Amino acid sequence: MAKLPGPLEIYPLLPGTNCKECGEANCMAFATKMAEHTVKLKACTPLFDEMKYAKKLEKLRDLVRPPVREVVIGTGERATSVGGKLVLYRHDLRWSNPTAFFLDAPDTLDAEGLAARVKSIEDWTYVYIGTNLRLDGIALRGVSQDPKTFATAAKKLTELTNWPIILCSLDPKMLVAAAKSIVEKRPLLYAATLDTWAEVGEFAATHNLPLVAYAPGSLDNLASLVSTLRAIGVEDIVLDPGTTSRTGLGNTVDDFTQLRRSAIIEDNELLGYPILGTPISVWADYKKDEAPELTKWDEVLTASAQIVRYADILILHSVDMWTNLPITFLRSNLYTDPVKPVAVEPGLMEFGDVNPDSPVMYTTNFALTYFTVESDIKQAGVKAYLLVVDTEGMSVQSAVAGRKLTADGVAEALEEYKVADKVNHKILISPGMAARISGETEDVSGWTVKVGPRDSSGIPKYLQEGKWKEE
Repeated sequence: MAKLPGPLEIYPLLPGTNCKECGEANCMAFATKMAEHTVKLKACTPLFDEMKYAKKLEKLRDLVRPPVREVVIGTGERATSVGGKLVLYRHDLRWSNPTAFFLDAPDTLDAEGLAARVKSIEDWTYVYIGTNLRLDGIALRGVSQDPKTFATAAKKLTELTNWPIILCSLDPKMLVAAAKSIVEKRPLLYAATLDTWAEVGEFAATHNLPLVAYAPGSLDNLASLVSTLRAIGVEDIVLDPGTTSRTGLGNTVDDFTQLRRSAIIEDNELLGYPILGTPISVWADYKKDEAPELTKWDEVLTASAQIVRYADILILHSVDMWTNLPITFLRSNLYTDPVKPVAVEPGLMEFGDVNPDSPVMYTTNFALTYFTVESDIKQAGVKAYLLVVDTEGMSVQSAVAGRKLTADGVAEALEEYKVADKVNHKILISPGMAARISGETEDVSGWTVKVGPRDSSGIPKYLQEGKWKEE
């Protein structure tokens, strides 16, 4: 397995001027954060701006290059980065660059149909623990088998959206024609095969476009194709070993696993690229006498298997809420930092048109706890303050047990956010799970502490009935 560089290896290759342009106190601090993979190399602007550091930059890029290279699709704010993986197992460090979901659109759609398809893809969203789960891009399929039609549809697509695009055709003439029409948008070209690598590969190399190497059924053939593409100057490559559905899904999972193990454990550069899966393939098996919901479910199962087995890009068909929720939930959970809990910023939150008589509650800054409590307060329809105490992202029960939620911490938060200046009472509603520190909190803060419901679902009734005011 490739050894990740430490700060003492990175530091000599930095400018050493301690200019603080990266936001860190000095170059050693920046090197330490780079070793922890919590900052990007591009944050050190002098390396890129001053020619005298060119050799250092080249060496540093080689040193910190991940075993799975990073590939960027698209341009601007909506550009999607895939790959860039450092470890095989997320608990070894973390997985970066979440799996990108691209939804298909055939080039045979008329202008109105294409616009409607794009809108349905862009509008798909769901709020989950305070984040908006979204799809990532559009895969334009060359169903027409006509280069001119494909190129026209590609151009129209860029007028409708600034999202990243994958151009999908195994006909090199179609692929080159469409890519020429939108080359400035940096689409991902799908795909170069053992038969078409020359024409497609040379175009991708000339225009510095990312390209999919497609060799289903043989990882040896895939490695050979990658070697050939690299030799003609293609830098950004994505691997597609093929996706088989239903009875053949086990082979797909095995291929994906072997690719990622080869890259990270065996340090095989030819296979150290992002992996693309096509759960949309299940629709090729769809029979008209079947319920389409069953095929949609096959797509969900195939996508889920590929997400947990290292897929960096998936091409999907269904835009239904119920089919994409499971895989976006799965992606969100896998790509959180296993060391750092998902947290919100501490502070004093206001719900409704608060006034000096409004109740004051407190909770921790663990995201799931906060957004659950937030939802319950809104459901109650009561004007209230919520003091969010910094517990390093721990839930109430865990924070109390681990001494991250203490009476002193609550008192300090009350003082820091000047809560006493906003209300004409000194009554603080404590989470039920923090009852054991309520007495100590009263002593330290000088506030009267009322213990609220153990479960946040009891908050609406508790607030509506004004139980916090009772003696």
